[in-house]
Amino acid sequence: MLPWQYALAASCGLFIAAAAIRAATRAGRTSGPATGPSGSWALLGDMAWESSLLFVLYGLWQFAGSFTVMGTSGALPRARWLWDSERVLYMPSETDLQRLILPHPLLVQACNYYYDVLHFPLLGACLIWLYTRHRTDYPRIRTTVALFTGVSLLIQLITVAPPRLLASTGMVDTAVQYGQSVYAWSGGFDADEFSAMPSVHVGWALIVAIAVITVSRNRWRWLAAAYPVLTLLVVVVTANHFWLDGIAAGLLVVLVLVVQRAARGLRSGKSSEGAQVNPVRGEMYVRS
Repeated sequence: MLPWQYALAASCGLFIAAAAIRAATRAGRTSGPATGPSGSWALLGDMAWESSLLFVLYGLWQFAGSFTVMGTSGALPRARWLWDSERVLYMPSETDLQRLILPHPLLVQACNYYYDVLHFPLLGACLIWLYTRHRTDYPRIRTTVALFTGVSLLIQLITVAPPRLLASTGMVDTAVQYGQSVYAWSGGFDADEFSAMPSVHVGWALIVAIAVITVSRNRWRWLAAAYPVLTLLVVVVTANHFWLDGIAAGLLVVLVLVVQRAARGLRSGKSSEGAQVNPVRGEMYVRS
């Protein structure tokens, strides 16, 4: 997992590169749209700018994990409440699911690697694909990612422990078991480990799936629906999240999409009202 310092450093480098490329392109542009090498440099500058925003978002997500508004003392009781709530709702036991894969070391290590590495590169690849192949759809998905991540960071200021830190669940910390832990253990708890609610991994995976399914016209696009399902299973069997962490992430993504849709509706409504007012004013001017 990329440390926040490296992410913000990469963001600064990309921002400087984007600013330099844009300045050079603007200075060398004469008239008309940029074409040929000039157009390529402009595209490269835009991609550097968008990438810098992505790294800022990731760096803030990593950095915010060290802050809390209620302290870490309540993280375990809140995790216990989630566990008990799942039992009341007759949800499947995370412990039983984990026991199915524990006898298979290679599968467990693959899940640890999946949790540690896969989510951010796939999100980045999806955004690059949208930017280069479906530019008109890119702003919508980028805004969804930014809103979901920002709201998730605010929620995570209220600490909730993952199931691997709740001894009563009987779950095994699979990453520690195989020396693949992404967290720094120094005899105590790291505040970043208490950012379990909601699961950003699951939310990002769901956004990627929605982007692929709604934008692509390929008949195989529906296979993307398996990505958030697989991610939910991975974060559960590695004892990093409860079922409810993933469900909360899914509901938050839906809420963000609803808000975006409502905002687009308001903007289109105002635009249509303006288009209706202008002809009326023109007609009144002609009659007078």
